[in-house]
Amino acid sequence: MSRELADRVVVITGANIGIGRAVAEALAIRGARLRLLCRSLAKAAPVVDELRARAGHADVLAVACDLGSLASVRTAAAVLIARDEPLHVLINNAGVAGQRGVTADGFELHFGVNHVGHFLLTALLLERLRQSAPARIVHVASNNHYGARGIDWDAIRRPTASVSGLPEYGVSKLANVLFSNKLARRLAGTGVTSAAVNPGRVASNIWTRVPWPIRPLLKLTMLSTADGARSTVHAATHPDAATGSYLDRRGIARDASPLARDPALAAELWSRSEAWTRV
Repeated sequence: MSRELADRVVVITGANIGIGRAVAEALAIRGARLRLLCRSLAKAAPVVDELRARAGHADVLAVACDLGSLASVRTAAAVLIARDEPLHVLINNAGVAGQRGVTADGFELHFGVNHVGHFLLTALLLERLRQSAPARIVHVASNNHYGARGIDWDAIRRPTASVSGLPEYGVSKLANVLFSNKLARRLAGTGVTSAAVNPGRVASNIWTRVPWPIRPLLKLTMLSTADGARSTVHAATHPDAATGSYLDRRGIARDASPLARDPALAAELWSRSEAWTRV
């Protein structure tokens, strides 16, 4: 069994199900010390036991974190910081798709969970990541970002407007890539890298709330969670995963959409995100 990650502490959001769990399994067999941020500790408990067996050590920990609540994100980050240990990899994986509503803090559900919660978590853990360099931040995005035509700053403070939730999902994924690119520029020279990945359309729990007429069509082209985890594992571990890159499901760098590469839009998103999260 390869043990090249035996000294690496890896934080993964949404690690008890779907792509996140597959990523955790792939890193566990390489010996990584895993910190799983999950909404339900009860649901995470059997996953922790399984990962400990795969890793061959007991250093796997679940931490309660609801990315739809900024208060919950702050509490989870405080738990991690209080452990007084290095953090080498942060994988912003958790997400929602095809749902409707608002978060506890009044953000459109997709935008609040997929972007705002992860922005705050990253900001709160960033100094520890810097101290632990070389370190990596991986943002699980999606090719759905190509369809986004911009960010309506008013709409993201209202409940989901579309029936399917997929347009809002695309906007949240655009925000993921913008955030990753801006973060990469800000962290240049620090030893901390930032990359976004497209896992492909994966048969994971994230799609279970998509309306029925759409869901069967999506399933026709879906990958397994193990296949969907490959780009994230590559970005988290491979030496050729360059900072600021957008990697396809095979780990190959591709051009993100022109909007996702717009520095002015990235700067505005960053500024607003700082104000929303008060960091």
